[in-house]
Amino acid sequence: MSQKEYQDGAEDCDFGWDGAGGIGTGESVCAGWRAHRDWFPGRGTRSTSSFAIALSPPSTFVAAAQSEIVVLTVPFSGQATLLKQLKNVWKAGTMVIDTTVPLAATVGGAPTRMIGVWQGSAAEAARELLPQNVSIAAAFHNLGAELLAGDAPIDCDVLVCSDDEKAKLAAMDLARKIPGVRAVNGGKLESARIVESITALLIGLNIRYKVHSAGVRFTGLPGK
Repeated sequence: MSQKEYQDGAEDCDFGWDGAGGIGTGESVCAGWRAHRDWFPGRGTRSTSSFAIALSPPSTFVAAAQSEIVVLTVPFSGQATLLKQLKNVWKAGTMVIDTTVPLAATVGGAPTRMIGVWQGSAAEAARELLPQNVSIAAAFHNLGAELLAGDAPIDCDVLVCSDDEKAKLAAMDLARKIPGVRAVNGGKLESARIVESITALLIGLNIRYKVHSAGVRFTGLPGK
């Protein structure tokens, strides 16, 4: 597959998932990619940094095999299947940024409820399915598609959790490229179980207040 075909494939982010602003479904990061490609490095340029959104095959397999950073944007119901398919495809040293939230809506339940995950979180479940030479960070769970697709600065913090410092810093750097967003060190990967659950709360707020913009800001932290 040519570089142009790879780039074109990585632009097709449409999962067709609906929700309160697309939070937690994978739609959010894809919407941001569509509307603001300039946020992300190495896309359609000769940059030495290779970046891709992980989609449905075949572009997913190209992303896993060639990219330094892959943002996994799939509903929880499809996460394990996709990662099992990619088991022998990953490029060593790739950093995966997982945006998955185990919402009950992905299996026909309420969007304001979470599914219990044996490993503790979707991110920790993903860690078990990734090769040891591929690192993972959990981030971007609490950003809605409508916000990301717009042009206004986003009044929201992005919590990033990882056991790998390099992957954590890469995810935080990407978050900082979104105007208005502050990247916050959320600690180890096990903290993702708390961050993921915030998404269900935000969806409930969006529904009750009839908005698509509920987000999280932490006070008392130093600067950006």
